[in-house]
Amino acid sequence: VLNMAGARLVADAGANALLRVRANGNISTLAVFPDRLVDAPPFLGLPPGTQIPMQSVPTSVVMGPDGAYYVGELTGFPFPLDGARIYRVVPGQAPQIYAEGFTNVIDIAFGQDGSLYVLEFATNSLLSGDPTGALIRINPDGTRDIVASAGLVFPAGVAVGPDGGLYVSNYGAFAGAGQVVRIEP
Repeated sequence: VLNMAGARLVADAGANALLRVRANGNISTLAVFPDRLVDAPPFLGLPPGTQIPMQSVPTSVVMGPDGAYYVGELTGFPFPLDGARIYRVVPGQAPQIYAEGFTNVIDIAFGQDGSLYVLEFATNSLLSGDPTGALIRINPDGTRDIVASAGLVFPAGVAVGPDGGLYVSNYGAFAGAGQVVRIEP
């Protein structure tokens, strides 16, 4: 994302941070997204109720209509169902949770009407074995709609075209099989 000062913003999945990269090469940290404790999956064989740390793993950043930055998170292991969040970041302030209850967010984009489109890489969690993704719209009033899911297989990116159409890169985890599909908003 190109911000107002001509710098690039980078969602750094390894550092769990939002970085500003200036044209002169200077890099600064705008936000760090916290680890959380979540229930351990049963297959780990830990006692019931045991919690383990989960990293944020931010995967996308977009500037919102309000000038703030919005960051989607994939989440780290154990990739809990409905465990991913969208953060709102204002430079100089701590990140705030804008929306939650998503699974494995891979990309986000704002529509022309101010709706935020959230693309889930694996709607039922990366551990489910189900490659089905979903495109979800958060309307300006906060309500949500599933725009598309059928036929989305490990989708990897979403963009809003000048025609208002939604363009999703599909089959993002399969070399040579990728496609771009157009979806009506």
